[in-house]
Formats: sequence, C-alpha cells, structure tokens
Amino acid sequence: MDSKKKSSTEAEGSKERGLVHVWQAGSCSVTPERLPGWGGKTVLHAALGVKHGVLLTEDGEVYSFGTLPWRSEPAETCPSNPILESALVGQYVVTVATGSFHTGAVTDSGVVYMWGENSAGQCAVANQPYVPEPNPVSISDSETSPLLAVRILQLACGEEHTLALSLSREIWAWGTGCQLGLITTTFPVTKPQKVEHLAGRVVLQVACGAFHSLALVQCLPSQDLKPVPERCNQCSQLLITMTDKEDHVIISDSHCCPLGVTLSESQAEIQASTTVSPSSETLDTQGEVFENTLVQNEPPAATELNVGNVQTASVQTTSFPQDIMGTTEVSSASRPSYPDTQAVNEYVQKLSDHSVRESSENGEKPVPSQPLVEEAIPNLHSPPTTSTSALNSLVVSCASAVGVRVAATYEAGALSLKKVMNFYNTAPCEPGALAGSSSIGPEGLKDSREEQVKQESMQGKKSSSLVDIREEESEGGSRRLSLPGLLSQVSPRLLRKAARVKTRTVVLTPTYSGEADALLPSLRTEVWTWGKGKEGQLGHGDVLPRLQPLCVKCLDGKEVIHLEAGGYHSLALTAKSQVYSWGSNTFGQLGHSDFPTTVPRLAKVNSENGVWSVAAGQDYSLFLVDTEDFQPGLCYSGRLDPTEGDNLPENHSGTKMPVLLSCSKLGYISRVTAGKDSYLALVDKNIMGYIASLHELATTERRFYSKLSDIKSQILRPLLGLENLGTANTVQLLQEVASRFSKLCYLIGQHGTSLSSFLQGIKEARSLVILKHASLFLDSYTEYCTSITNFLVMGGFQLLAKPAIDFLNKNQELLQDLSEVDEENTQLMEILNTLFFLPIRRLHSYAKVLLKLATCFEVTSPEYQKLQDSSSCYESLALHLGRKRKEAEYTLSFWKTFPGKMTDSLRKPERRLLCESSNRALSLQHAGRFSVNWFILFNDALVHAQFSTHHVFPLATLWAEPLSEEAGGVNGLKITTPEEQFTLISSTPQEKTKWLRAISQAVDQALRGMSDLPPYGSGSSIQRQEPPISRSAKYTFYKDPRLKDATYDGRWLSGKPHGRGVLKWPDGKMYSGMFRNGLEDGYGEYRIPNKALNKEDHYVGHWKEGKMCGQGVYSYASGEVFEGCFQDNMRHGHGLLRSGKLTSSSPSMFIGQWVMDKKAGYGVFDDITRGEKYMGLWQDDVCQGNGVVVTQFGLYYEGNFHLNKMMGNGVLLSEDDTIYEGEFSDDWTLSGKGTLTMPNGDYIEGYFSGEWGSGIKITGTYFKPSLYESDKDRPKVFRKLGNLAVPADEKWKAVFDECWHQLGCENPGQGEVWKAWDNIAVALTTNRRQHRDSLQALLWQDSDVPAGAARSAWRSQDSYDVEPSSPLMDHQVQESGPNLTAMLASLSVLPPLYGSG
Repeated sequence: MDSKKKSSTEAEGSKERGLVHVWQAGSCSVTPERLPGWGGKTVLHAALGVKHGVLLTEDGEVYSFGTLPWRSEPAETCPSNPILESALVGQYVVTVATGSFHTGAVTDSGVVYMWGENSAGQCAVANQPYVPEPNPVSISDSETSPLLAVRILQLACGEEHTLALSLSREIWAWGTGCQLGLITTTFPVTKPQKVEHLAGRVVLQVACGAFHSLALVQCLPSQDLKPVPERCNQCSQLLITMTDKEDHVIISDSHCCPLGVTLSESQAEIQASTTVSPSSETLDTQGEVFENTLVQNEPPAATELNVGNVQTASVQTTSFPQDIMGTTEVSSASRPSYPDTQAVNEYVQKLSDHSVRESSENGEKPVPSQPLVEEAIPNLHSPPTTSTSALNSLVVSCASAVGVRVAATYEAGALSLKKVMNFYNTAPCEPGALAGSSSIGPEGLKDSREEQVKQESMQGKKSSSLVDIREEESEGGSRRLSLPGLLSQVSPRLLRKAARVKTRTVVLTPTYSGEADALLPSLRTEVWTWGKGKEGQLGHGDVLPRLQPLCVKCLDGKEVIHLEAGGYHSLALTAKSQVYSWGSNTFGQLGHSDFPTTVPRLAKVNSENGVWSVAAGQDYSLFLVDTEDFQPGLCYSGRLDPTEGDNLPENHSGTKMPVLLSCSKLGYISRVTAGKDSYLALVDKNIMGYIASLHELATTERRFYSKLSDIKSQILRPLLGLENLGTANTVQLLQEVASRFSKLCYLIGQHGTSLSSFLQGIKEARSLVILKHASLFLDSYTEYCTSITNFLVMGGFQLLAKPAIDFLNKNQELLQDLSEVDEENTQLMEILNTLFFLPIRRLHSYAKVLLKLATCFEVTSPEYQKLQDSSSCYESLALHLGRKRKEAEYTLSFWKTFPGKMTDSLRKPERRLLCESSNRALSLQHAGRFSVNWFILFNDALVHAQFSTHHVFPLATLWAEPLSEEAGGVNGLKITTPEEQFTLISSTPQEKTKWLRAISQAVDQALRGMSDLPPYGSGSSIQRQEPPISRSAKYTFYKDPRLKDATYDGRWLSGKPHGRGVLKWPDGKMYSGMFRNGLEDGYGEYRIPNKALNKEDHYVGHWKEGKMCGQGVYSYASGEVFEGCFQDNMRHGHGLLRSGKLTSSSPSMFIGQWVMDKKAGYGVFDDITRGEKYMGLWQDDVCQGNGVVVTQFGLYYEGNFHLNKMMGNGVLLSEDDTIYEGEFSDDWTLSGKGTLTMPNGDYIEGYFSGEWGSGIKITGTYFKPSLYESDKDRPKVFRKLGNLAVPADEKWKAVFDECWHQLGCENPGQGEVWKAWDNIAVALTTNRRQHRDSLQALLWQDSDVPAGAARSAWRSQDSYDVEPSSPLMDHQVQESGPNLTAMLASLSVLPPLYGSG
C-alpha cells in the first residue's frame, strides 16, 4: 500500500516539476514544443549536443533522444521517444554532459561513464570510433601509492575533448587538441590525465566549447600571494627594464615567455626612440585602438615554432588567425594605410564578414587572415582620470610637446608598469578603477566614453602562464617606451617613486570567512581559459591558441560564479547578475554588438533586474532574467532563421540585442540548456505557491546584493576616500561600518548565488541555507547593526556632513534612489542614515517569504515547523535590531541635549542610554537640601552625577532591591555596589517599579553579555525577573584602603567577592582562590613580589577572614620554605621551615611548634652547616628550656638551654662512651663541679673548666672502682641520660592539639562521637579533592595568571555547595588541613575515645 501511495505521489509531483520544453534555435517561437514521446518523469538536468540530447531524472536515470548513430541497434539510432540508457540502470546518476557527438554521466559514487563518438578519444577508449553504450572510465592518480580512484563531481564535453572536475577540485582531461591543457604532443589521449597547470588550485567549475576550455578557479587567499619577482620563473629574464639614456628614458616590460603560447622566444626589438610598438592595451583617454594592431617601419624576420603539426609565425606580439589543422606561414606584414576612421570601419566590417571557424574536417582550405590596423585618435584636451598616477600626469602634461601617439603609448606602458609593481590605486576590477587598457572594436566609436569606462575597465590584459596568476608579465611584446629629451633627468628610481600612490588603507573586500566560504559558493574567483582562440573565445585580447590554462585578468574581481562555452564564444555570469561575453559574434550571440571581441564585455541584456542563469549554443546564447513578478524570463541572442518573417529585427542573420521570449504561460523556468539547432528549458508549475515563493526569495536576494554592491562602490568607497573625515576614532568607526557592510554584502552575494543553484536542483525546503545555517545570517546582520549604531551614537553622520557635503550634493539623486526615499525635502544626512540602515529591512523580507513557504506544507510536517520557527527568528531579529536603532537615536539625542565635559567623558560607541532622572523623579535619600543628584542609567553602568563630579558604577557589580515599607523605605530602592551603598527614593510607586525593572534588565543584560546579541536560540529570549544575586564579574576598587586600585575578577554575592576569584594589585601582588563575604577565605594562592631580590614570596594554602589560617606552604623570596599551620597571617602551630639548600651558605631545617610567627614549644632544629641538631624547647625563636644537642663529632649534650646556650647542670656523652655530668657555661664549656666517668667505669669528681676536645683543666679526685663479683653489680653508666631531655608527653603537642581540634574536641579526649566521625569524613573528602586537583594546583603555581585554565576548571564545582551524603562535609572542608588523615591514623588515643560510644 505504501509503495502505491508513494508512486502516486511521484506521478503527481512529476506533473509539477521538471517539465521539458524545446525550442528550435533561430525561430524565437512563442510556443515551444513538448519533447516528443517523453512520458513525464521529473527532469533535473538536461544536456544537448549537435543532434542529440540526454535527460537526467530525479531518480537518477538517464534517457537519450535525437540522432544516436553510435547505437548498435538500427532502431535506436533515430528513436522516436527518449530511450533509457540501460547500462546505467542500477547506478544513481547525479549529473550529465554532452559534447557535439558524445555524452558523459557521473554517478553518486563519482564514477564517470562515457559513450558516443570516439574518433578523437573523447570517450577515453582507444582505437574505437564509437562507444555504443555507457562505458565506465578509469581515472586514477598516479601520484598516490597505491593507485587511488579519483572521484568526479562534474563533467564538461567539447567536440573532441572531455574535462572532468574531481572531488579534490582538480581537472582531468582526455581527447584531442590543445584544449586539453596537457603537456603532450601525442593525440588522442585516451587515459585521463591531470591538468597539472592548475594542480593545487581550487577549481569550482569547468566548461567546454567546441575547441576551447574554461575553468572557474577560486582565488588564492591573500597570505598565499607571492611578491612579484624581478625575473621570469622559467627563463630568468628581467620582467621590467628601465634604461636612463642621455636624451631619453626607455621603459620596457616586453618580456614574453613562450610556454603556453605558440610563439617563438626571440622577439625583434626596435631601438629607435620614436618607434611605437604595438600593444593590445592603450589608454582610452588618448585614443581608441582596434584589436591586434601593428605599426612597424621595418618587417622583422619571422620565426617558427613547431608543436606537432602547428606552425605559427610571430611578428612582434601580433598574431593572425590561422587554421591550426593546416600550416600557414607569414613571413612579414606591412601596414595598410587608411586616411580616416571611416575607412577603418569599412575595413573591419569587411573582416567581420569572414567568420573564421575551426572545422572538424581535415583539409579544409584555411581562411587567409589579415591584420587589423591601429588608428590613434588625437584627444589632447581630455584630462587624465582621477586615479592616474603622478607619473601619468607628468607624461600627459608634456604630451603636446612629445606627440600624441608617443605619449599615449607611454602612458599605457606606465600603467602597465605600475600594475606589475603592484602600485594599484583602486582594485583593478572595481567600478571607478582606471580604464587604462581597453581594447575595443569599431562599434566602440559610437559609444560614449563614460559607458566604455564603466563596461570595459582593464580589458585586454594578457598574463603569463608561467608565473603566479597575480603576476602580470607581458602586456604587449617588444614594447619600448621612450620620451626624447623631456625626461632625460628622470632616473628609474624616481619614476618608481613617482608611481607610488599613497591611499587610505581601507579594505572593502572582507577577509576569508572560513565558515561562510565552506558552506556557500565563493565569489572570489578567476576565469582561466585555454585551447584554440581563433575567434577570441579565450578572452586574452588576441586570437592566439593557448596550450595551457591562462588567467583572464580583466575578470578578476568581477565575482564570476558560472561559465558557459558555446561553439566559439564564452559567457561568464557574475554574482551581480551581469554577463560578460567574448569570442565569435557573427550572429550577435554575445549580446552586445555586431562585431567579434577578444576580451570580455558586458552583454546588454534588456532587463533591469539582471540575469541569473545562462546557456551557450553553437551560435546563440540564452539568458534567464528576473522579472517584476519573479517569474523568470528567457532572452535569446544569436542566429535567427530568415523564414520567420514579421516580428524579427531587420538583420535576419542574427539579433542585434537579446530578444525576450514570451514564455510566461509555461511556468517557472529553472534551467536552460542549448545545443546546435535547438534549446531546452526545464519548467516547474507553481503548485501551492511554493515555486513562486522560492523564486521570490532568490530574485529579491540577487536584487538586494546588486543594491548593496552599488552602495559599497558608489557611496562607501568614495566616502572613505575623502580627506579630513574627522578624528581617528570617527574614521575607525566608519571603517568598521564599511568592513561589516562588506562582510554582509559578500554573504548576501554568496546566498544569491546559492539560491540560483538551489532553483536548478531538487528544491527541498530543508536544504535552504537560510534555514540550515541561520546563525551565519543572524550574526552578520547583528554585527553590522552594532557597527552602524555605534557610528550613529558617536555622531558619525553629523561629522560626515562637512567633508562629504560636496560629494552628497552631487549624488543626491543617487542617494535617494538607493535609499528608496521619495520625499524631496529630506535632508542629506537623513537620507544617508536611511541608506546605511537599509540592510536591516531585508530581515522582514526573509520572515515574510519563509512564512509563505511554510503555508505550502501541512501544519504537522517538520518542514512547516522549521520554516515557521525560522520566520519567527528573522522577524524577532528585525524587531530587536529596530529597537537597537531606536536606542542609538535616543542616546544620540541625549548627548546632543546635554553637551559638556562630563557627558563627553561618558560617551562611548557601545554605550546606550536607558533612562535618566532628569525626566523621572528620583532622588538620593538623606541628600543635602541644596545638593544636586542626577542618575543616568546606561546599558553598562549607572552614573551618579553631583555638580561637577560624577561616579560610574558598572552594572555587572551592582545590586538593586526594593525596600519594604516596614524598613522605612517609601518607594525606595537600595543600591549595593562593592564599595558603596545608597538608597534612591522615587516620587511614585510606578516610578519605583520602572526604575527597578530598568536597572534589573540592564544588569541582567550586562551579565549575559547580550546587549548587542539577537534574541534567537532556544530559551535565550526569556527575560529573568531579577538578575542573580551570585554572579561572575570584574571590578577595580577605588576606595577601600586595603584594595585600592586592585582588580578582582571572579564570583560575587550581594556586592562582595564570594566564591572563586582572582585579585590583583597594581604593585604585582595577586591572590587566586576562594573568597567569602569579601575576604580571602578557603584555599588560595598568594604572590607578593620582592623588588629587592627580584623574586616573589609565594603562599599556597588555607585562609580565613582575609588572613592566612590553617595548613599552607609559604615559599619566601630568600629561598626559605615553611610548610605548616598559619593563624592571622602568622606561622602558628606545627610547621617545618627549610632554609637554603645543601650548597648554600646556611642550610638548616626546623620542625616543631610555632606561636605568633615564632618558634615556641617543642621543636627540632637541624643546622646542617655546623653539623648540629637541637631537640628541645623553644621560646621566642631561641632555644629555651630542656633540650638535647647532637653534633657531627659524636658528642651528645643534654641540659637546660637559655638564649640558645646550654647553662647550668647538664650531661655530655662522647662517642667513646665517656660521660660528663656537671655544670656548664656558655657554648657547652665545662665550668664548675662535675663528674667524668670513663668507659671502663673509672671516674673523676672535682672541678672542671675548658672545652671538650681542646684540653680540660681538672681539679678533683680520680676513683678506680674494684672489680665487682658479677655484672649486675656493675654501676649503670648511662643511668642519668634523659633526665634533662623533654618528656614524651611534652613533645609534638601542636600536632595532637590540631588533631583534637579537627575532631571537634575542645579538650583532649572530650567531644561528641558523631561530630568526630563527621570531621573524619570531611578530612577524607578533602584529601580526595586535593589529589584530584593536584594538576590544577601545579597550573596555578606555574602560571602568572591563575585565573585562566585553572580557575575555569574549578567552575564545575562550588566549594560552598553542600553534598547530600554529608551535610557538614563541605561546610567544614575549608577548616581541615591536608595532613589530617595521616594525623588521625597516627593517634593512639582514638580507639579509647570511641570505645565508650
């Protein structure tokens, strides 16, 4: 059932889309025919050859019709109905192409199939004249190992060759002829080969004429452009030579490298300074020159270059049309003389009657060709154009003395030189650029000079295929430019200097936008051509064949988006809906004159709205044009059949101008295809208005792009070029506007191009770029609106009034036309204002058209929902940007109303006024009777002004709350900032509500950073009732003595730092870590620079109420490191102090108890330098009380210490077990009564004086005890050791006190069991967290700005959150030390404590 339903749907759809209509070429028939025998499947693509054609249906099937002589079955050679190509059944074909007599198809897997005539190898099959069925073509890249199959995107077919564009954007070619672009002389080429000359470039499209090829190539990014070299890359000759002779200066850019052109390398040179060499590029302010000119006094020797069977003579750079298949030799040429331009016109008319054609039949008699002639028309009084360089002006000024023809040629050469050296004044292809190289036919004499400049700026440029495409080499061979006598003192260096033009550096072409260029067609394109050029179809200003691709320079910057090649002519469609055409024009197929042209010129299609699709037939062209009702119109230009009589132009051979065909009843044409004798259109019916809405969107977008382009070139660019635009800030804002405008303009151009392609495809609504990638458009419009409102707020339009008044007055009509302002009395600045805000209106159009498209779908369908949502999105943005404009205008009027120093200091481009108290009754509570308090609310700050002073309160750190009446605040608002609190009293409850809402919304926007962002995206448009009390913000203190000028960046709570943050002082001090109620509290890091030592003190540990408190590590600049407990910024409790290292002068270590930053209580001090270790009591940083000292010499002292010295009774034990017990004086000197006991038991009692080891004076009695009967009766030698040491219960009291404290016990052994277990859990959790954040701690220690990665890593957890599993855990985690777990584990008293519980 489902399949039947689906098929019926397809059948119904096929009646609506892709209908095929066929016209006969030359008939201009009002009623086209339906394709005979076609069943009616939806056709997506069609292609026509000379006598056959193919159709591609939406299900990927290919049908052939017409004359098919290659078919194996006789009945199929001339089928009455289109026949299915059965060899392609099972393959999904995505595109097709036809040559004159062969056909190609590409499947969705990138495989190419070819069939048809193969006499020249155009089907990539060897030794087979015909290929009857579609045959797969093997294309593999030999540069890869193993060989990889190349996937193909697009095909193009000529008469004897085929080009394929790969997925990697490279061209592959096969067939016969120089149009392949391959470096080979062996034809046919039946194995596809890569066109190496364009390898590495991004090719966007290929097109094939009968014997020539075109490629659309993406421009290189600016960073990839290389500087112009001094020498040719191939032959190392100088590209430019300048010679300073005694009586003249010679400038020559005559280098012409031979590769790519069938010319010999040797060029005849004429040294006479009065000789004017030919050039296809001549300044049209001095004269108008015909193409392919030759002026020569002496016939130079002709040279030949054999390439296969090609022989071409070169006379200077002038080349004559020749039949490449035969041989023609021209040994010399003489200049025919004509007395006037009328004779020239007659002569050229006579030439145009000879339609020089390439014939596929060998042996055809070549048409003799003759050179055209140069005729310079004097025009001494025409001034140089505005962009002429200083050098050109100098030349023109002395033109009368030198001679018109010399000066004209010299100026052309100077322009060429300037371009070669990259001295561009304006972009070469932008409107307004110097028209310095026009090459026009006789019809140009009838056109006005303005039209020539407008249509043909920088035409006739030739460029070398050997160097980078940006390098312009030979502009005309063997040209020597000299001025006798006049410029003898001008050196080449001065000429170069004079040629440099200083311009305002403004880039109106936006830089590459990666996202947009990846999603939309690029407009930064170049056109490259190669092959046979006898009819000028290559567009290089000559009729030379090209063996390799060459860039058509005069199309640079024209934003070409599509190429079409007819038999012997070429078409280029631009994003601005214009068409450039060149090549054969025998029947007017170029659409702009009756004469041939060898350089691109604008086709004069009779439509104000522009062209959006083109097709080129054998000798005619088709143009799909926009119309007022959005239904595409079809224009025909070219061969006309004389049998059609009444309504045709007088000249029956062809059209003078493109003719608009009457085909509105057919439907909406989506694509046209041209062959030799017929052309075909694919038509969609407008069911439910869907097709009409799509065409409306595409047409209006293309028109919109044209308008934006006109504004950019005719308004923005001249404005930026004006002098004295005001302050640097104003110029910068205007440049920002120009930059954003260009970016938006470019995006619209890309979108218009994308829509043109979309209309030629399946036309699925969900594939619309404006839906799939809406953020591209929303962001671009928002950015532009932000820049233009910033410009408006700073009074940019008023500042422009004076410098731009002359320009605006001259272009008032243009301004009114572009801005669509009809009122006559509107001021210029208002018109300019309207013009700059014009793009914002386009958003309403998007919303309207998307809504129209949505109505074409079922309400329940996903397409309807998507279109509806997108429409709302664009409409919301339009309204949002409208509000932004009103805010900007309101702010501007405020600055105008209240001028002065204070308001000037507050004026910023991005600042907007929300409300102010001069028109809303708001006063300060408890203000003085005569005080003046003015409150101004901006989108980023609240300003409190008093007389001549004012203070700015940033909104991100401002809290506003209403005061209740119980608190005595009638209509009061409490304002809290980090350093101030004040109350505002409003006159009425309504005023209070308004101000509270305004402040709250402004604070909320400031925190979100959404003040200039559109309200699109899910949920982002919902306004919060109140801004959050807890927030992240940055603030610089100005009042607090401790924090003055310090900057805090982090979390806040009700006006105070609370949470994680970074505090930096101007002197370099910095704290990173936790805050609570405005003070450092919790875990944090502190750095204090020490300028004397050029190092810094560094503390990492716990804080409480702004002071170091708890466990921490303090690294001093001196090198000392303290690890232990702190209290009130002082070392207090158990700690370890390391001083120096083993290699330093005084390395030592102390571990023990500290009180108020001093050693007190029990501690161990290890003096590594003296080799002494003291273990005992301390007081005020000195040894005081009982203690023990062990020295490196094996001496053990035990006794009572006073001020670091052992005094009074004590014990000394030496390493040989000799022991002294008695009285000591300073520094362990024996002094007084004592007993010295030997290891063998002998002892001396008496009086001792002296230092141990340096001789001791003894006055006393020596005792020799008798031998005892047993060992048990022997006296205990060491029985008295330890009596004067610190008792065990007095040691490490600080450690155990801290442990009891952490357990929650006020006194040792006294406390609640449950509280102790909770605190143990806290300690364990803290240990785990510190282990997890160890990497972060390292980051903080190694980073100068720990607010970065480390702080952002912390944001995922909040140390003040309470975990459900342990209500007290995080509350007390800040109080616990890092070593608590180890302390708890070491407590021997822990089991008894909990045993009772």
